Amino acid sequence: MTAKRKTPQKAAVKHALGEATGFVSAQQLHQTLKKHGSTIGLATVYRTLADLAQAGEADSLQSKDSEVLYRACTTSHHHHLICRECGLTLEIEAENLEKWADKVATEHGFVQPSHNIDIFGFCAACQSAKTESGVAK
Repeated sequence: MTAKRKTPQKAAVKHALGEATGFVSAQQLHQTLKKHGSTIGLATVYRTLADLAQAGEADSLQSKDSEVLYRACTTSHHHHLICRECGLTLEIEAENLEKWADKVATEHGFVQPSHNIDIFGFCAACQSAKTESGVAK
């Protein structure tokens, strides 16, 4: 398999993804690039994000609206805490989760298990704002 070419368009997508806060859609990233003068096509943004996710340079998850969202990340295995309100995303280590996942897989005869775990909730700032506005959840 040949290596993916490094093009200015791909570099721009990677840079824009790195500048984004939290998870973003391909369309959101495309709009950001256009606002900064880029002529990159939406299809190129989609392909590049998929390539970055496959290479482990971006995380992806599906939104409640079934849209795939992306975020630049570290290449080491990790999990996320994600705010449902503002999208704040924190990478977390979860040693006990790793052990649990391996144990469950082994108990059921599975080998070479892998997993992705994202924990959703409200960050302290959003919860505080909800409480102050009288909309406690």
